[in-house]
Amino acid sequence: MKQLNLAGIVFFSLFLIASLILPTKPQDVDDFSVTQKFIEENAGYLYIYEVARRNPFAFAPTLLTVAAQFEELTNRCCEEQHKASCFGVRAAPVTQYLKAMSSYQKNVCGAFLKFGSNVLNSINIAVLSQKFPKIGFKELTSLLEDVSSTYDGCCEGDVVHCTYGMGKIMSHICSKQDSISSKIKECCEKKIPERGECIINSNKDDRPKDLSLREAKLTDNENLCEERDTDPDNFFAAFLYEYARRHQDLSIVELLRIAEVYKNLMENCCSTENPLNCYHSVEEKFNETTEKSLKMVQQECKRFQNLGKDGLKYHYLIKLTKTAPQLSTEELLSLGQEMVMALSTCCTLSEEFACVDNLMDLVLGELCGIKENRTINPAVDHCCQTNFAFRRPCFEGLKADQTYVPPPTSQDFFAFPLDWCQDQKEELQRKKDRFLVNLVKLKPELPDEELQSLFTNFTDTLEKCCNAKGPEACFNQEHLKIGD
Repeated sequence: MKQLNLAGIVFFSLFLIASLILPTKPQDVDDFSVTQKFIEENAGYLYIYEVARRNPFAFAPTLLTVAAQFEELTNRCCEEQHKASCFGVRAAPVTQYLKAMSSYQKNVCGAFLKFGSNVLNSINIAVLSQKFPKIGFKELTSLLEDVSSTYDGCCEGDVVHCTYGMGKIMSHICSKQDSISSKIKECCEKKIPERGECIINSNKDDRPKDLSLREAKLTDNENLCEERDTDPDNFFAAFLYEYARRHQDLSIVELLRIAEVYKNLMENCCSTENPLNCYHSVEEKFNETTEKSLKMVQQECKRFQNLGKDGLKYHYLIKLTKTAPQLSTEELLSLGQEMVMALSTCCTLSEEFACVDNLMDLVLGELCGIKENRTINPAVDHCCQTNFAFRRPCFEGLKADQTYVPPPTSQDFFAFPLDWCQDQKEELQRKKDRFLVNLVKLKPELPDEELQSLFTNFTDTLEKCCNAKGPEACFNQEHLKIGD
């Protein structure tokens, strides 16, 4: 995949030119200050360069928007007396926004590269139909051509194509505001690329009052099989469009699951003698699918409420490590933290179901990766590669990986390093988390409760000995108890 980033190249070129044509000897104060001034004047390029190489799958328009936001907060904070504090507060939402957008874009590109254009089109139909419920189907399909073509370029790293394509899409939307959305007027008055990011993050338009929750022509029509056979792609696209614009409370992946259920049911029913009688009860199938997904979300939010953030993190670190022990410790820690963040963000919202389902799916997107040939273990690979819409239910049913062979037990694994007692709180917590992941990698056959008990004993002993008058003697004595 091409990893071209125009803004990064621009800055790098400028930096090289500066280093070649400007003296940089520290003892030459005047010359050094000239170079410093050059860097300060091009701080925006430096920021894009650093951010782009750390987020290689973030689309160019997103990077440009974030750079503009960074420039604005820099201008404000550099005028403040407490500059570091200002940057800490003002940069946090910018960083969170970049992470969220980059994660979503990487997930969609992963779906496209692994499953092809049909899945990409389905995702975009669901997103656009939910966001713009009054848009006509013909208008949607016209817009979809530009969207899918643009994502193709964005996912391949074609910065120029991506930026131009996004601008074209937003111009299309803004030129037909009356028939698309009532929520984007202020966005359309902004300049590119702020206009595009504004539209992407705008609220969903209100569902038209005359739009019923059920579209009878897609479930009660005796000619459905003939319509499907005439143009299958258009037929199922129309179904997803109609269902998504009527159910704005569902997650994008749930809409894709419903579409998959509908497709499979139609295939079965159209081979029977009485198709109408067969697919007449399709709404029950939809409700069953949604109930299963809803129950999964409710269980996760209940677990969050019962365990709290730390307890939930340990739960997911154990589960993830057992499921995918081949992943690095750092990657498992990151995935566990993202799962906790998803639930702590969503479980108190009125849109709990869609929020949890969407964000947890993004975490699985991180786990599965964007490359077609990424392999972890047979069970995980199956969930990542078989069906995009149902990978979360698939992961929910996974147990400990049976193909994994743990490393030999180290005699000093349960030894307590004295330097842990000097660590700051955050660094000590990171070491504890790493210990738990490595413990699971070492003893994956142990039940979750026993692993949790071992971990609790270890951390309790750590705290006890670090507070003792003779930490080393305490550790030596307790080591035997914990290591048994």
